[in-house]
Amino acid sequence: MCRSIQTLRPPFTEHAGEAEIRAAALQYVRKISGFRAPAAHNREAFDEAVDAVAAATAELLERLVVRGTPAGG
Repeated sequence: MCRSIQTLRPPFTEHAGEAEIRAAALQYVRKISGFRAPAAHNREAFDEAVDAVAAATAELLERLVVRGTPAGG
């Protein structure tokens, strides 16, 4: 996958904030779309994909249960 996306769950990251989650989502969408910056006619789809991936990532991190840490952080 994309090597520049860092692991956002404990113990690798104490708390992943909105900025870290959005950065990972942007990297993912860039990787799978093949666009670093989409053309104007693709901007809406690109931005919506970043929003969707960021939301799914935030939900995943909130729901993960990691041994030795409480659920949700």
